Amino acid sequence: MQQFHKDKYEVIYAADNLFTPIMGTSIISLFENNKDAEEINLTILDSDITRSDKKRIEDICRRYNRRNPRWIPAVNIEDRLSISVKTDRGSLSQYSRLFLKDIYSRDTKRVLYLDCDTLVVSSLKRLWNLDLEGNIIAALKDAFSKLYRNNINLKKDALMFNSGVMLIDLEKWRNFNVEEQLLKFITSKKGRVQQGDQGILNAILSDKTKILRPNFNALSLMFEMEYEDLIKYRKPVDYYTKDEIMDAVNNPNIIHFTSGFNIIRPWFEKSNHPRASEWIKYKNISPWKNKSLLSERKPAYLRLAYKLFYKFPKWLSLEVFGFLQAYVRPILNRFKY
Repeated sequence: MQQFHKDKYEVIYAADNLFTPIMGTSIISLFENNKDAEEINLTILDSDITRSDKKRIEDICRRYNRRNPRWIPAVNIEDRLSISVKTDRGSLSQYSRLFLKDIYSRDTKRVLYLDCDTLVVSSLKRLWNLDLEGNIIAALKDAFSKLYRNNINLKKDALMFNSGVMLIDLEKWRNFNVEEQLLKFITSKKGRVQQGDQGILNAILSDKTKILRPNFNALSLMFEMEYEDLIKYRKPVDYYTKDEIMDAVNNPNIIHFTSGFNIIRPWFEKSNHPRASEWIKYKNISPWKNKSLLSERKPAYLRLAYKLFYKFPKWLSLEVFGFLQAYVRPILNRFKY
């Protein structure tokens, strides 16, 4: 018997003020492509979002006849644990999504977490009503080699997932004491965990995760590289088939504009993401339509890496950079985190 309403979506984001316009664009795409949903209730974990940007988000909700979001102050992980916590990328605000049990009543059976840099390009009905088959979450299989797993205490063949789209069974989340285990793991690592909050979630939930079809979280990497090149470069464990990845690229439900080896995301000038125009389409009907695109300046070492990668024959670059990505980087991470 279903314990959640199939047409009432509970969606949660976490943002600081820098990412609020990007989150707002994601929310518009969510509302535009789910007009048949009876309810879409937003919860936003707020890391110092300005009052003016909150009003813009609320204006979006009114435009689509949706309730205003619940603005929940984000938990500061360093204050919570009284230790310094290292971010792998982004800001500390990303850690706020680890704390869910106290911001929802027990009547709420499941929630869908979305990163701010996602674009919902079709109905969520199939994802929302997915059978989790007894798992705590559903998430995308990520493309990491075996050595990365050792750094977060996982076996070499264990699942590593991308946490940018997570369907969460809140009842099981509470019963399994997920948050207590997450905090204990961060403390055991003295606040230094490979991939930050995503690494922490993987460490605790790897064997309690249903694998999503890649259509529900189509990462930049899938668009950036041909399938065979992706496999040579990343050397992932038990990854999706070529047909599954190609279907995600051609028919995504959710596009996730993650950073990539040579991807410029669509809120930056001169974006080279194949779906950049789709993001711009939603930005242009947002309250930030007149906001200029940002100027991205890659670090010098990345600019040099790009030049070298494209200077040599592709097969050689894939061998060399694939070795660095799959073997050298996780070994360096062992000392870094």
